[in-house]
Amino acid sequence: MDGGRRILRSLREPLAVFFAFAHAAPLATGAPAAVPVSRSRGAFLPAAFTPSRRWSPATRVASPKGVAPGFLARAAALAARPGVDLVAALILFGIVGMTGFVHNGGHAEFVARHGALRDVIARAAGFSIQAVTITGQSELREPEILAASGVGPANSLPFLDAGAIRERLLALPLVKSARVLKLYPNRLVIAIEERRPCALWQRNGQIAVVAADGAVLDAMRADRFLDLPFVVGDGAEKRLAEFMGLVAAAGELGPRIKAGILVAGRRWTFAMTNGVAVKLPEQRPEDALLTLARLQRDARILDKDILSLDLRTPGRVAVRLTEEGMAARAAMLARKSHKGAQI
Repeated sequence: MDGGRRILRSLREPLAVFFAFAHAAPLATGAPAAVPVSRSRGAFLPAAFTPSRRWSPATRVASPKGVAPGFLARAAALAARPGVDLVAALILFGIVGMTGFVHNGGHAEFVARHGALRDVIARAAGFSIQAVTITGQSELREPEILAASGVGPANSLPFLDAGAIRERLLALPLVKSARVLKLYPNRLVIAIEERRPCALWQRNGQIAVVAADGAVLDAMRADRFLDLPFVVGDGAEKRLAEFMGLVAAAGELGPRIKAGILVAGRRWTFAMTNGVAVKLPEQRPEDALLTLARLQRDARILDKDILSLDLRTPGRVAVRLTEEGMAARAAMLARKSHKGAQI
């Protein structure tokens, strides 16, 4: 006993009892029986588990019902081994430290800098991404593709999600299709097919570069796109094939077509390079273009002082003159009337 009349005993005894009780409880069968409490060795210990002397591997302990014989002795022996208390303390401190590390944001910072733990292990095993091969790009630059893919030095090849990379690449307007291949141990291949800039589209005063399927690729920023066909109006970007077919039907007048204006989503008006507007009918616009080609050959109609040609009515051409054209026409009519008066 110590000075306070308390019984001195080894600290390993409660630990051994704890091991025995924790492993014995799941093995018990039937309804649990009441266990008397020992008052001589501490009120917190059941009498059946109260040690009668200092524990040692050779200590024989009576097993409760449902517990394999000798189990408590093996648990006592485990607790009596040197260093068990130290290992338990280290595990406890490790759990506490890891919990604080996660809650304080250290884990997120570590993942952002070095990647997930599985990536760190895979890179240490030789599966880091040391080379990325990109093929098929034309308008896009390699840094743009890499940034869109999300691939970085913190990734490892085994745990790289090729499907997710492909979806991110397809989100780029210029990318029509994409393939992602993992070549072990450390190489990644990205093969893309780009949409080709096909035309310029103006809507609400803004000009964009569009592909043949009408997908908007980018805002108009580079002079290299100035030679592309030009369409104007809501829905005009979706009818590029129709517009290009009409330009081809115009024959030798095709190079003189500056833009196609879709009016009310129904018909086209061609803006010519000299500023003349040619209004085409909604039905059979190809026939109207044949009429325009004939007028150009016979009368050089597009070289006159006119503002517009209205070809919407079959068999009829309505011409709107410029102010200079109207003045010239008025002067010509005056000369004709004067000659008629003299006769």
